[in-house]
Amino acid sequence: MKPAYFLLFFAILCTSCKRQVFYDEFDPVFKTGDSIKWSVKNLDQKRWSVDRGFTGKNIFWVRANVKLISNAGGRLGLQVDAFGAYEIYWDGVKIGNNGKPGLINKQEIPGTECQYFLLPDSLSNIGMHTVALRTTQFSYPKLQRGIGLKLDTYINLIKRPLVISSVMFIMAGAFFIAFFYYAFLYFNSHKRSYPVMIFSIICLLFFSLLIMEYIKYYIEIPYPQFFIRLEIIGWLTFSISILVPLYFSIQFSLKRKLLLLSALLVTLVSIYIYHYGHYDISARYYSFAMWITTMIIVLEAIYRKEKGSFLVLAGMLASTVMNSYLVYDFGIFIFYTFIVFAMLYLHTIKMREIELAHESSLLLSSRLQLELIKKNIQPHFIKNTLTSLMDWVEDSPKQGAEFIQALATEFDIMNKIAEESLIPIRQEISLCQMHLKVMGFRKEIAYQWEDFGIKDDELIPPAIIHTLLENGITHNAPYHDGTMKFRLTYSEDLHLKEYVFETIGENRELSDERIGGGGFKYIRARLEESYPGRWTFSSSASNQGWISKITLSDTTI
Repeated sequence: MKPAYFLLFFAILCTSCKRQVFYDEFDPVFKTGDSIKWSVKNLDQKRWSVDRGFTGKNIFWVRANVKLISNAGGRLGLQVDAFGAYEIYWDGVKIGNNGKPGLINKQEIPGTECQYFLLPDSLSNIGMHTVALRTTQFSYPKLQRGIGLKLDTYINLIKRPLVISSVMFIMAGAFFIAFFYYAFLYFNSHKRSYPVMIFSIICLLFFSLLIMEYIKYYIEIPYPQFFIRLEIIGWLTFSISILVPLYFSIQFSLKRKLLLLSALLVTLVSIYIYHYGHYDISARYYSFAMWITTMIIVLEAIYRKEKGSFLVLAGMLASTVMNSYLVYDFGIFIFYTFIVFAMLYLHTIKMREIELAHESSLLLSSRLQLELIKKNIQPHFIKNTLTSLMDWVEDSPKQGAEFIQALATEFDIMNKIAEESLIPIRQEISLCQMHLKVMGFRKEIAYQWEDFGIKDDELIPPAIIHTLLENGITHNAPYHDGTMKFRLTYSEDLHLKEYVFETIGENRELSDERIGGGGFKYIRARLEESYPGRWTFSSSASNQGWISKITLSDTTI
């Protein structure tokens, strides 16, 4: 289907650009002054100049000969591209005006840069004709801008811009929708991706570029404001030329992106300064600099065998080939469209990777749930706990009942949090306190719990403090008086949150650092699940026993 769309697009362009009128035009001549006789067809132009010269606030005339060779269409029309305000004559007959020429004591009414005129049937015969303009150029009087003439059927002159702009506006609408979609996707994502935001901005800039390029066919722009539109188009092209390589450098994980993009920025600024006022030339060089930079990024990505790099290269080459066969106004947008399609393809690859990562995280979450349940139903723990329970029931039924209640409460909390990825910190503390009560009965040790600075609305992955508590009980011994203390402290600043868990007792191991077994792996897996790339975990011996720190950040650490 995609090739069919491209064929339809080019068919419309080719049909709209088909010539029905053939003619030769000759270089215009100029003369400062004012005489209605200078509008006639046969006039001696020996004293007329090929250069306009400085006219200031004076009326000047422009004459150009046009030789009509054939006319296979309907009524003739004339397109005039010129700066100023003027009256126009065809073989001495006034056929219209664009604005109103000024006088020394009367301000001109500026005309538009492009205007269309219907030619009389009686003066549309095959042969030589003369176009004469009585004009002023009070704004930009020093600007020596040429006069452009184009003959065609009047219907073609009027219809062609509308057909072309309608196709371009359809393209612009697609990019406008893409801008909103990816903007919403970025702002509503749990983990915001900068390439998504950049792609959204590029779609908005490309939409704006298309609108600014073809809005001239729908809005009359007086020639004094003509360069405002070109300046806007230039800055839009400048911005796109920066953002497109930035997008590819991030997607392909370019190592020296800052150096390359800095060189590109310097190049673009140099082009702007050196070719200031030459808007089409500047835009061409902007696009060329962007193409070179992007090619460097893509070739480097191909060398590193990055996914999608070959397809992006194919899109870049195809855009260049098509751009070489089309006029600049069409080719540049085809060029940009191919690049945006390549960017869209890269984005779909990244989205697929995110989807696979999400599926893997779901599997990881299920494994962590099973691991959490296994931690509390392991045969060794159950056997020792039941043995101690039997002894307590026989020796002290009242305390045995309290033992049973603590064990049941711990299992109840564990059952509630097993399927959660985050739980309230107070629920985690209750789990730890119940576990200490159970272990106190089992080991007949006076375990003590302390917590400081805890905020009840904070959430934490389930059983990670509980796991640190189990490690503390296993790897540390009580003091000689039979006591052992555990302390949880919470602190935060603008971007960081920190949990410090201390085991206050005597170390059974003399190593400076504990690597950790399944317990530490469980903690790290839970933290990565809930805070991907935004956490740190450390655990080491202290003067009082053992200390573990968990740090959570708003951004990637």
